[in-house]
Amino acid sequence: MNLKGVQLTWLGHATFRIETPAGKTIIIDPWVMNNPACPPSEKKVKKVDTMLITHGHGDHIGDAVEIAKQHEPQVVGIPELCGWLEKKGVKNTAMMNKGGTQLVGDIKVTMVHADHSCGIQDGDQLVYGGEACGYVVEFDNGVKIYHAGDTNVFGDMAIIRELYAPEIVMIPVGDHFTMGPREAAYACNLLKPKTVIPMHFGTFPMLTGSPAELQKLVPDLNVVTLKPGVTVRDSIAA
Repeated sequence: MNLKGVQLTWLGHATFRIETPAGKTIIIDPWVMNNPACPPSEKKVKKVDTMLITHGHGDHIGDAVEIAKQHEPQVVGIPELCGWLEKKGVKNTAMMNKGGTQLVGDIKVTMVHADHSCGIQDGDQLVYGGEACGYVVEFDNGVKIYHAGDTNVFGDMAIIRELYAPEIVMIPVGDHFTMGPREAAYACNLLKPKTVIPMHFGTFPMLTGSPAELQKLVPDLNVVTLKPGVTVRDSIAA
């Protein structure tokens, strides 16, 4: 499918960098420097205009505070998570909640449900981080991307399809802590996207689900396995 000027880079696990046609840089779930799946060439974050965070587990916010302090992006998250980030010195939070939509820079962001836990490990304390979520991001050129965050399949993914119709969906397939391929295939049937980008697999030995298993279960769907650090431009094809 045609990305119409959007540039997409998977940095491993659930972390993505997206560059808009207007040149703005978005990072979703900023676990970069300490992410074992992130290539060494991508460990140094050069620019961030917008940061989207799905929940407070360390493999999703591990580098959020450091990156936010360095680049001062607008940081989107659920209120409890944004409140914790502010206490850590993060500025420019743009808190929202599920069902809400806001314009952040040159993208329209809608926060949607995710079926997952959310606790922030703050030193030796576990802090409540609000609920986990996903995001539907709509660009000026009409392209719509859904990052599901960490989640199990849930029936209201059909509502996400009916209300927002994202053409590209990023869904976890690794199993154990999120959906495995079986559940991800069911999610694809609910969402009916044009392209699926698997994530949250292979980072640790226990994440055994694979994109190949998903493709076997949805043979007619365009399942694209990205290589960490490689930027996709113009189009995404099988």
